[in-house]
Amino acid sequence: MSHLGIEHIAAYSPQARGRSERVFGTLQDRLPKELRLAGITTVEAANAWLKAHYIPGHNAAFAIKPEQEGTAFVADRHEAWREALCVIEERTVANDNTVAWNGRRLQLPESRLRPHFVKALVRLHEYPDGTVSVFLGPHRLARFAPDGQQISPDALQPGGVLGAIKDKPWRARKRASLTAPARAAVEKARVGTEKRASSRTKKLTYRAKTATTAVA
Repeated sequence: MSHLGIEHIAAYSPQARGRSERVFGTLQDRLPKELRLAGITTVEAANAWLKAHYIPGHNAAFAIKPEQEGTAFVADRHEAWREALCVIEERTVANDNTVAWNGRRLQLPESRLRPHFVKALVRLHEYPDGTVSVFLGPHRLARFAPDGQQISPDALQPGGVLGAIKDKPWRARKRASLTAPARAAVEKARVGTEKRASSRTKKLTYRAKTATTAVA
């Protein structure tokens, strides 16, 4: 309902009670009696009877002529209905970077967003065709077939932490350098700190001072 922008009115509100009272006189009260009078005993027969007889009569009795011509429906060019008309559940990524779904372990691929998604809370969207997509916020991490095989050609390209920020400003690259190996950081810190010669830093003793004065 949130995907479609529909407001939910709880049944204990006055508005919902008024709607339910009005429906009692049409669907909830009349429809079971009409089905019994028509001798309907199966779901298939009920669906056929509703389409052929009840819905036309219901619309003729309660439909209201619109004030304007045309339709209020909006074309869904981006197929947003797929993300609304699906089963959505949340999962926590396991230590091996996998997600549990219907007795299977879905292996998340490498991503430029993060090195891994361990302990991250992700959403799984199961579509009517049986495929599953894993989302982290607005980002789709991967798509899987009903058998658990990855079928996500549009997933983010694999890359490490440094590769993911190579196009970012210098400040971001500097922060990412903290993830570089410790040896490289130590070697970089040693530049310009070579040890001076002992003759330049050693303090002269009393005898050395005396010898130097005598020679002078």
